[in-house]
Amino acid sequence: MNKPIVAVTMGDPAGIGPEIIVKSVIDKEVLDVCRPLVIGEKNVLEKAIKITGLNLKIQEIENPDDGNYNSNILVLLNLNNIDISKFEYGKVSATCGKASFEYIKTSIELALEKKVAAVATAPINKIALQLAGIDLIGHTEIFGKLTGTNDPLTMFEIENEMRVFFLTRHVSLKQACEMVKKERVLDYIIRCSNALKKIGINLNKPLAVAGLNPHAGDGGLFGLEEIEEIIPAIEEAKKLGYNVVGPIGADSIFYLARKGLYSAVLSMYHDQGHIATKTLDFNRTIAITLGMPILRTSVDHGTAFDIAGKGIADPTSMIEAIKLAAKYSIYFNN
Repeated sequence: MNKPIVAVTMGDPAGIGPEIIVKSVIDKEVLDVCRPLVIGEKNVLEKAIKITGLNLKIQEIENPDDGNYNSNILVLLNLNNIDISKFEYGKVSATCGKASFEYIKTSIELALEKKVAAVATAPINKIALQLAGIDLIGHTEIFGKLTGTNDPLTMFEIENEMRVFFLTRHVSLKQACEMVKKERVLDYIIRCSNALKKIGINLNKPLAVAGLNPHAGDGGLFGLEEIEEIIPAIEEAKKLGYNVVGPIGADSIFYLARKGLYSAVLSMYHDQGHIATKTLDFNRTIAITLGMPILRTSVDHGTAFDIAGKGIADPTSMIEAIKLAAKYSIYFNN
């Protein structure tokens, strides 16, 4: 059986995306599990190859199946969006913002057409997107909009260590607390459980729901959200047949998750889950967007404009993102 094709978007050309991609697509662990198809710019990738000193040739293709995927060839769908004579590393620009959007858009089209099994994305710059007139603040929002998905799920994974979902994401902490309502918690328990099944995760272990307040409210001493919103949602989910436990204090839930007690954790807000995963292993924390008709994984670091073009960027997160995309695509597409 052919290995799955994973579309790898180049991210913002002025960031470290091109560099970590050229380092990743020739990685043995990547090539063992998939055929990585890069969507980006030939001229920028040639520059990245030169900077990194890699022995790598570029093969331009139009049909993903036509690529010669091996350890010294980068298979590329070249979009020709960048004038290399005007290109600068580390500079925020509308041109790079528009280009990064086009890579994503193309990858989504290929995935919806079943020409690629999954998408793995390199980092983009939110300000560059805005300068390009794109009124979407990040990858998740772009994927949601272009796939017709309302409120896609974000899950962080450190393979063989921990999985974490987020009830709320890019909102203020005050707003996040206000969004902790029974209806939302119940909806997320159901959708997160179904998303785990979709990627082949065994739900014999429960989904664990984190508390919002210190010590999960300690019986109402430190807040009533657990009693009034979270516990009723968990109880209703159990009646519907979902394997779920909680609320569990955030100071212990991630430790218990790492010990293997849960299939995943549902955290209540952005930093609650981000701090846990990134402290455990920053470079291996991978973002997975679920609840859509296509599968997408991503590095969970930024464009690192300060080191772009220096040949020193660590490709670990990109490698892990591609590998997870390949791994889960086998279940997702069946």
